[in-house]
Amino acid sequence: MKKMLMAVAVAGTLATPMAHAQKIGVTMAAFDDTFLTILRNGINDSAKKAGASAQLEDAGNDVGKQLSQIQNMIAQKFDAIIVNPVDTDVTPKITKMVTDAKIPLVYVNRKPADFAKLPAGVAFVASDEKVSGTLQTQHICKLLNGKGTVLVLMGELSNEAARTRTQDIEDVVKTKECSGLKIADKREGKWSRTAAQDITTNWLSSGMKFDAIIANNDEMALGAINALKASKKWTPQSIVGGIDATPDALASMKAGELKVTVFQNAAGQGAGSVDAALKLIRKQPVDRFVNVPFELVTPENLSKYAGKN
Repeated sequence: MKKMLMAVAVAGTLATPMAHAQKIGVTMAAFDDTFLTILRNGINDSAKKAGASAQLEDAGNDVGKQLSQIQNMIAQKFDAIIVNPVDTDVTPKITKMVTDAKIPLVYVNRKPADFAKLPAGVAFVASDEKVSGTLQTQHICKLLNGKGTVLVLMGELSNEAARTRTQDIEDVVKTKECSGLKIADKREGKWSRTAAQDITTNWLSSGMKFDAIIANNDEMALGAINALKASKKWTPQSIVGGIDATPDALASMKAGELKVTVFQNAAGQGAGSVDAALKLIRKQPVDRFVNVPFELVTPENLSKYAGKN
């Protein structure tokens, strides 16, 4: 009997690590964003496959709400926290809160302002934004044969991605090959299809002349296309470009509308953030920046990306 009790005790000890599902808290900037929804689903699916539990919360684009969510996750002693920040300039505060609690932290998709100073136990999983707007604008430059007037739809400027993608556009325009391009106007469309449609409608109403519209994401690109159609200014030769390669964007490209997008692997970023979080929980090494590469998408290679996001 004594031997049997010892055997049961040993078996129980061995089973304990397997029985404890790692609990990961996830706070997303917004649930009503197409790309972030795909990213969120990627996090949830990857956590399930790894045998971990993910509690996903919607910050509703509210910095205060997101900070409160993180405080609650710290109080509940989550094993790791994944943050898709509402405002990347607030990340130094988030980093301090979470690292002071000695909880592993992973930023996903949006580059934290304190990236260069991230301490051990903190990682950033995303795609290199210096590549996204560069690939996009270089292709539009090629379509325009290096000459023409462009309009720019910017994402929320509180996000590093919007600022970098816009800078990418400006940097490409400064190159010798694309020096014939001129940026006539830039407006903040806040990543929104509706806002971008309104901005483009105003451009058209004011008589703004342009040869292409370059948007920081697909949602705004689709908004611009909707405005062109509603104003009866759309032609098969109209050039509008986006970033993300969302399902709606790929459908628009297949229909001959969107001329270029850049594949940002939302599911890959989601899986990468969960993988990084689990490694940090286990005290395994994780690079400070886990890169999920961007890829140019055009009508010529469109079929390769169907169903990827």
